Amino acid sequence: MAERDFGTDEVFQRIAELKAERGALILAHYYQRLEIQLHADIVGDSFELSRKALECPEQLIVFCGVRFMAESAKLLSPGKKILLPNSAAGCPMADMADADTIRACRAKYPDAAVVCYVNSSAEAKAECDVCCTSSNAVKIVKSLPQRQIIFVPDRNLGAYVAARLPDKEFIFIEGFCPIHNAVTPEQVARARELHPGAKVAAHPECVPAVTQLSDFVGSTSQIIAFCERSDAAEFIVATEQGVVERLAHFNPRKRFSLLSSGLVCPNMKKTSPGDILRALQDDRYQTELPPELIERAAAPLRRMVQIAAM
Repeated sequence: MAERDFGTDEVFQRIAELKAERGALILAHYYQRLEIQLHADIVGDSFELSRKALECPEQLIVFCGVRFMAESAKLLSPGKKILLPNSAAGCPMADMADADTIRACRAKYPDAAVVCYVNSSAEAKAECDVCCTSSNAVKIVKSLPQRQIIFVPDRNLGAYVAARLPDKEFIFIEGFCPIHNAVTPEQVARARELHPGAKVAAHPECVPAVTQLSDFVGSTSQIIAFCERSDAAEFIVATEQGVVERLAHFNPRKRFSLLSSGLVCPNMKKTSPGDILRALQDDRYQTELPPELIERAAAPLRRMVQIAAM
């Protein structure tokens, strides 16, 4: 099918037919193109979608996101077929934390607990004690008996957690989201000038100087919930563009502005409707991990689930 046909009603109709024929489930992250979000079975943030993949009866999952997300779904559901429609959809932050670096840091701080943000590779997770998400990071770290915490890989989320847990000592393996990290406090100040009275909602992957100036700080799902439940009429959103598009689509009586035009993740936008169609047609691209890696990397994910449920 030619590229010019991607996104047409015919493509989505064929996707729906194949999905029904094959008993597949389509998951989409909030940062995906809005047209993909609107045609997915479930939309959510990364770990929420992995849990949905685990809980659903479908054995074929098309995960519209980036590589580490498909890996997390495979770690929790090793018996299911997890397809990442675009194999080039990676994550620069996940690539900043490699297994060798984590092992070296653990050797230097043998008494520390290693906490790994879910935005990381399976190989990185396998070297850690417990995972966390942006929504539960404070709870996870607070629950640990160790005073020293090696936090991998997002230094900004780590700083956000450290500010709320002063009794802990944090060692950061320097990683960051290039999109969120580029947001500046000057942009927040300028946005407030242009939109007086608007509420500013930011992701904790932004630098501390930005989160400190925001009215609300939370994960992608938490930002959406805040904006939808708030009585405010206007919002400035400091996270990826797909969130603003979704909020505007489902909340037409409120006004939403993207804090910066740079808040667009090119990897999240790589997946096209045509990629989803080819995934269903040809099983492209299967997420496959060695059994021994699955066993080691799934353990910190499961521990996170246990702690979060307490």
